[in-house]
Amino acid sequence: MELWKVIVIGIAEGITEWLPISSTGHLLLLDAWMPLPMSEQFKEMFFVVIQLGAILAVVTEYWQQLHPRSPNAWSLWSRILIGCLPAGGLGLLLDDFLEAYFGTPTTIAAMLILYGALFIIVERRNHSPSISEIENLPLSTAVAIGFFQALAMIPGTSRSGATILGGLLLGVSRTAASEFSFFLALPTMLGASALKLMKFGLDFTTDELMTLALGMTTAFLVSMASIRFLMAYIRSHDFKVFGWYRIALGILVLLNIWQY
Repeated sequence: MELWKVIVIGIAEGITEWLPISSTGHLLLLDAWMPLPMSEQFKEMFFVVIQLGAILAVVTEYWQQLHPRSPNAWSLWSRILIGCLPAGGLGLLLDDFLEAYFGTPTTIAAMLILYGALFIIVERRNHSPSISEIENLPLSTAVAIGFFQALAMIPGTSRSGATILGGLLLGVSRTAASEFSFFLALPTMLGASALKLMKFGLDFTTDELMTLALGMTTAFLVSMASIRFLMAYIRSHDFKVFGWYRIALGILVLLNIWQY
């Protein structure tokens, strides 16, 4: 087992899950460049379940807001759960179809470029948010952001990218949109991971268990740094740099498409 590859994948997951640049897209591209010596069934499950390490970082970082005894916890969780309904429902219906027909380098490149351009366009307009705190987020806006999250089922879109972009379009501040994107990840990723584990089963080999444990641990540690970096960055910057990065990466993928 080439454990260095698992560490690289964990680092990529920890960085790209929270920055709006598509974690699934990066993981699929990494597997094309340096494939793990595991079965396709395991890798399909691993690239989703590794996210459990990443979401543990959100729970750790935002425990004061998320734990049940927090003053606004029930109000926050009502928005989170309602916001997850669109992706949850559509995920159950379309998961296998999207994996079969859209998990390709061409699709990833197209989505990287498309959403990169959208970030640049949205950020170039005057951004005067009407909602600066999650506590003031209407339930209808939470549902609308949830539909944006559902778009991320297409690889290369980015779950955080789609939800943050949706929040910006709906008048949510960069900080609140990013934090709500983090929170929406909790039930969404838990549900997706449970679904993948049910499909794969719990009969792991020693190598598979080691891969899961190392990948999730790496993703957790890197996610802590990634979340803190993003929140510090957007206090004085916008998201255009991520848009340009997405476009550059998408073009690079298209130029090298023959290698996959």
